[in-house]
Amino acid sequence: MPVSALSVLNPEALDDYIDLRSVPQHRYFGKNDIIDRLRLAVPFDYIFISGLDVDHYRFGQGFSIDTDLPPAFIEAYMDDQVLKHDPFIMAAKAASTVVVESDVYQEHEVPQRLLYLQRTFQVHNRTLIPILRDSTVYGAVGVTRTYPFNADEISFLSLVAEAIHTAFSKPLLQRFAADQMKLSKGEIACLAQASLGLTSEGIGKATGYQVETVNSYIKSATKKLSASNRTHATAEAIRLRLIS
Repeated sequence: MPVSALSVLNPEALDDYIDLRSVPQHRYFGKNDIIDRLRLAVPFDYIFISGLDVDHYRFGQGFSIDTDLPPAFIEAYMDDQVLKHDPFIMAAKAASTVVVESDVYQEHEVPQRLLYLQRTFQVHNRTLIPILRDSTVYGAVGVTRTYPFNADEISFLSLVAEAIHTAFSKPLLQRFAADQMKLSKGEIACLAQASLGLTSEGIGKATGYQVETVNSYIKSATKKLSASNRTHATAEAIRLRLIS
């Protein structure tokens, strides 16, 4: 599986793609200012940012990875289907807290092909921080280094992981929001009325929904839009042209 030399942080990077499915699944971003600044705080060899808060694109599915890992490593790893037998990834998919490669390897047999690839490309001590919405792990930020990360470094990385993930996933979600957010008709209707300044009671009268239903629709729409509150969700929906 080829790795595309594509940084989604470039404002024009996604212009040639018509939907999320057409965007290369594995993207090599090379030198990046955000990542370089992070390295000043915690030195690491490589980083990978995986998963989107969209069905079928979440962490562990392998359908959305931005990384500076060597492209040849990613290609061999995916072509040889190492993902399916990697105990580190299997442990990470079942975890909601930080996963450290050395801890996993003490408990599980490691495929020889994986060990060979890690030695060849110097990809060691993978440490992964899951990104959650409620109880759903939808993304992850992972780093590697030839020597282990200490507790203070892991603590710092855990604090900034969500911001790093958001920086890389936001351009994709914004570009293809209409196709991927999958807002229901009820959610869109409630947001449209909220954009007029109506309260939940007013939205209920305008749409025919009960107030509890209105609040439920707006709450779920707010989550889907990664917004902080009703006003933010309405503004995002307008900006993304989900409502007029």
